[in-house]
Amino acid sequence: MLRPQDPFAAIENIYTPRQRHVLLIASLIGLGGLMLLGLVQYLTAFLGAGILFVMFRPWWVALVHQRRWNRRLVAVGLLLVTVVALIIPFFALSTLLIDRMVAFARHPERIMDVLHKLENASGFQIVGKQNVRELLQQAARQVSSWVPTVASGALNFLVIVGLMLFTMYYLFMQETYFLLGLRRYLPFRGETISELGESLKNNVNANVLGQVLVSMVQSILTGLTLWIFGVPDPLFWGVVAFFMAFLPVLGTPLVWGPAALYQFSEGATGAAVGILLVGFIVIVNVDNLLRIVLAKRMGDIHPLITLIGLVLGIEIFGIVGLVVGPLLVSYFLVLMEVFRRENRVARAALAAKSKGIAGESPGADA
Repeated sequence: MLRPQDPFAAIENIYTPRQRHVLLIASLIGLGGLMLLGLVQYLTAFLGAGILFVMFRPWWVALVHQRRWNRRLVAVGLLLVTVVALIIPFFALSTLLIDRMVAFARHPERIMDVLHKLENASGFQIVGKQNVRELLQQAARQVSSWVPTVASGALNFLVIVGLMLFTMYYLFMQETYFLLGLRRYLPFRGETISELGESLKNNVNANVLGQVLVSMVQSILTGLTLWIFGVPDPLFWGVVAFFMAFLPVLGTPLVWGPAALYQFSEGATGAAVGILLVGFIVIVNVDNLLRIVLAKRMGDIHPLITLIGLVLGIEIFGIVGLVVGPLLVSYFLVLMEVFRRENRVARAALAAKSKGIAGESPGADA
């Protein structure tokens, strides 16, 4: 059967091939930007799925590729591990933290009592009641914007978690197509993609697995220390120490330092000195030792990269920025190194070509 001829086939297109190529790229970028704009409120779900994919992939390789277990069962098992071991505890801790901060913001009397006692002991006026209330309210709002909780919107929470789990399931079930697609469509050489993949693995290991382990140890040590020396609510302050431990340099001293001041204001000088001694001798040294050991095993990330990445990532992506922020900084540095290497190769090729032309010139003249 003959196909009907397209009546518009003979009409000449006004664009050159190069212009069509540029417009095609612009169209792809524009459509991709619109899609990203529409999904921006759920971007943390996709980022979280990618991070969990990298984190659990060694388990996937060991169980599916090496032991030949059923792919679907392993994928569902990893989803269950994610929900039970990560999502439920994390959101429970974050909800406890935000609820308690909101309570402090509404009723700052206990904090004001401590400040008045410190003022009487030191002879200096620290801050007024209104300023304390405003500071607590700002802190509560800031942490609420960083850490999503069930109380902040059950529907949004369920959508983000569900989308993250579905994306994670798809990444594992379609692992081969996903990895081939990255190789095919990313505008980088194979060695550059390998460097970016290694940087991603190092960041996930250092800022998820390693940092969570360090934060848990410091949280337990801080909570036990405060409980032993009679500080009220040691469980709550242990949870605060878990989140503060993600901050390089500062970390848990932001928790046990004020706790020592609280005990000093209460007249328990011995307890205050004990908290400071345990903090400086035990907690800080355990932190440094664990970071050195884990840096060699889980990815050596410079503390400055982590610090800049945390400030950048948390402000843009919320709690997922703990990993995404340092990853962005690491990717920037990797691409800068790739750019330097590509320019060096291009200059070497140009120099070799110039020498070749110069070497051929006398023969041509002869």
